[in-house]
Amino acid sequence: MANVIIFGIEDFASLAHFYLEHDSEHEVAAFCVSEDYLPEDRTFRGFPIEPFEAVADKYPPGDFHFFAPMSPRRMNRLRAEVFQKVKASGYECISYVSSKATVFPETPIGENCFILEDNTIQPFVSVGDNVVLWSGNHIGHHGEIKDHVMFSSHVVLSGHCAVESYSYFGVNATIRDGLAIAEGTFVAMGACLTKSTEAWSMYVGVPARRKGSSEDLDL
Repeated sequence: MANVIIFGIEDFASLAHFYLEHDSEHEVAAFCVSEDYLPEDRTFRGFPIEPFEAVADKYPPGDFHFFAPMSPRRMNRLRAEVFQKVKASGYECISYVSSKATVFPETPIGENCFILEDNTIQPFVSVGDNVVLWSGNHIGHHGEIKDHVMFSSHVVLSGHCAVESYSYFGVNATIRDGLAIAEGTFVAMGACLTKSTEAWSMYVGVPARRKGSSEDLDL
């Protein structure tokens, strides 16, 4: 059990509070945003909102943990930047794994992961840091998901796939077995990937075809 500061005051933060309150042993102590984004009303869901730049003065790293399950803005790079700042400030990050997800024993899951209900993570899968698995995904056996990745909902990742950092999968995307998903891959809603991808590229359609760069996508 940890006393937790949640980074953000938008939908992901609100949902994080709900899940931690109803389905974890953790206790939320405060919310936190960068000083430039402090609202006039310094409370959110009944908790104080603290500026990140001064949060350690009131909530020292030895006594509190962070949770920053943010949206995939800028192909997950914004969430990665916040995670790295939190770690550089000396905090450990919790991960939330729903009690309604199927996760087999000894599955390695990194810090600051947000894994919601009805995910099935098969044996011999590894999940890196700062990964978001929204509800209802299938993560096939012997797969590897690197850091700063997001799956939306009802994605099927077949077995023996390797997913590099900063990738994003839209609702109902399907990825055949044994593929290498390169860094910064964007897989559109409903796309069906049958071949490995190129870095920082966008894929659409059935079967999926490359359609430009993902570098400047702001989800």
